[in-house]
Amino acid sequence: MPLNDLVRAAVCDQMENTPYTFPPDNTSCSDLSLCPSAATLFFLPSVYTVLFLTSLPGNALSLWVFLRRISSMSPIHIYLSHLSTSNLMLSLTTPFLAAYYAWGSDWTMSSTLCQLVLHGITPVLHINIYISLMILTWVAFSRFAALIRHTHASRPSACTTLLPHSFFTSLTRTSFANRVCFTVWVVAVGGIVPVTVYYSVNEAGRGGDAEIGGCVEVCYNPAVEIGGGLSAAFAVPVITIFFVFYLLVLLAYMTVLRHIRRSRRNTKVTTSQGLLGRVLRNIVVIQVVFSVCLLPYHIFKPIFISLANDQRQLTFSPGTNNCHPLSTFVELKNSFLLLAAVRGSTDPLMFFLLDKTFRHQTRRLLRCNQKSPGQSAESATQKAGQSGDGNVASATVDLSHESVF
Repeated sequence: MPLNDLVRAAVCDQMENTPYTFPPDNTSCSDLSLCPSAATLFFLPSVYTVLFLTSLPGNALSLWVFLRRISSMSPIHIYLSHLSTSNLMLSLTTPFLAAYYAWGSDWTMSSTLCQLVLHGITPVLHINIYISLMILTWVAFSRFAALIRHTHASRPSACTTLLPHSFFTSLTRTSFANRVCFTVWVVAVGGIVPVTVYYSVNEAGRGGDAEIGGCVEVCYNPAVEIGGGLSAAFAVPVITIFFVFYLLVLLAYMTVLRHIRRSRRNTKVTTSQGLLGRVLRNIVVIQVVFSVCLLPYHIFKPIFISLANDQRQLTFSPGTNNCHPLSTFVELKNSFLLLAAVRGSTDPLMFFLLDKTFRHQTRRLLRCNQKSPGQSAESATQKAGQSGDGNVASATVDLSHESVF
């Protein structure tokens, strides 16, 4: 039996044995409430607090290095600087997320903090996720193009004939990278903000603070965490887009790995074997981070939407326990969402470990390496970045000094 059917069957069995009544959509105070466990009240707030303490200084330092310590920005540095900017915005939201999970069951819907979470924090969180997705995709394409064009294998890659020459040339230009990042921000903000505003005003916030039978709607409630039909419908194409991008990145990485294996078998290859090993290692590291942080949330979200849709169609008799049947699945969804946010804290470490220029400049800034050869590495990077059709030697400099891949 498929996983989705197994989970739905488990929930339905739980619901059949639960004497609850789901309130109609126009009820301002739900008969059922989410019952947060220790995972929501303690674990999520603790991790979001740690993310704030690590992500804020890490991304602020990264952005300072990219903008002030690297004199001539390459396309890769432009992509990563925008990623750091997005992560810095996310880090500023983590204290509010920690407070929401810890005390959201005590806040009223009309409270200032609750409205801030619904109208401000939620859009920023989702904008960061999809900006990261799109920027990492373009970084992958850039490294893919550089390695395919400037290293030699036993036979040329089919991608060099299928893709136009202008595409490879554009990927080496900083002006093209700036246009890509501008487009990414416009698409992410323009696509997510209207839906989150509709969600917070018409779906999550429909109850307000109206009292019925002495009950006041709290901020952490089923309407906020489960949402309505429109936001669920919008999530379907967004999830589809994620898997399209994810598969494109995976295809690019597999093509690069195949090209590396061919290059190693080629007795005439002039590119350093050490370079190919570093590229292979970096590809594996980035793909693991991408898969661990973003993939679980997008796998579970369709299952959660299906369960929520089934729940809306069921009717039960009233009982003494007010816990919503989907309370556990809401906590699981929020845990996967936390994984997506964790990537914003690990990115600065990834930059430091995998990008040589960034590592040299960071050490110089922190006075950890007084004799760092960062200037010579940066100079070589600038020359490599300015060469659109460089030879194998210039490609070696470009790949080893300029890129995290």
